[in-house]
Parts: sequence; structure tokens; C-alpha cells
Amino acid sequence: MSRKLAVVLNGTLQLEYHRDKPLPEAQRQYLDRMDQSMDKGIELGGVQIAAPDQLQRAQFVASGLIQSLHDDNESLAAASCAYLATRIPELRQVKASEANDQRSIDLVFDKDYVPEQPIKFVKPESLKNKP
Repeated sequence: MSRKLAVVLNGTLQLEYHRDKPLPEAQRQYLDRMDQSMDKGIELGGVQIAAPDQLQRAQFVASGLIQSLHDDNESLAAASCAYLATRIPELRQVKASEANDQRSIDLVFDKDYVPEQPIKFVKPESLKNKP
């Protein structure tokens, strides 16, 4: 299993969290405070959830993570990424796509991030051997 968590927006890697690096105590305490805050309930998809489970918390934090990338809030993005990586060790990717003011966020548990490879098309006649 991968020890990394990748955050991908519209096919481009935005952040990568290496789980092998231990978190300093102050950061662990901040993540604990995030959990305590979510214990009071969250709003997810316009629905108030009084007692969110682990997956609902992950979706909520992932949404905040993508928004923090848009807002150039690096510290919140880093904290959100650390939260997801440490609280859900089997999570491999947060994949977000945006188009026409619509946002979709997928939590990927079964596939490591692999950069997209561009496909280069050539004319068939250029493939023939020339004498």
C-alpha cells in the first residue's frame, strides 16, 4: 500500500502527503481540535449531520481542502491533507474536478496517483519505413 496521499485537481497534482514523516505535537493537537469541532456536527451537501462518521468527516475535510487550494490558504490545505492522511490511512487520492461552476470530489482508496501521460498522435504515413 502506498504511503502517500495525493491531492489532484482537474488531473494536476496539487499536494502530496508522505505518511512516513511524523507530525509534530502541535499539528497533532490541531487535528484533534478539528475532530472535536466536527463532533458538534457538520454540513455536507446542504444536509446537517449531527454525528458524522469517518467517511462523512473525510468528505467534509476534502471539500475544505479543495476550497483552501482555491483560496491559496496553504496552512489550511496542509492541515486538511494531514488530517485525511492520518485519520484515513487507506486513502490514496483526493481527486477533484471542476467544470461550469460544478465541483466533484472523489476519495480514492484503491489506486495510487499516476501522472497523466499525454498521447501524441502522428499521421499514419509517417510510421512507414522510408527507403
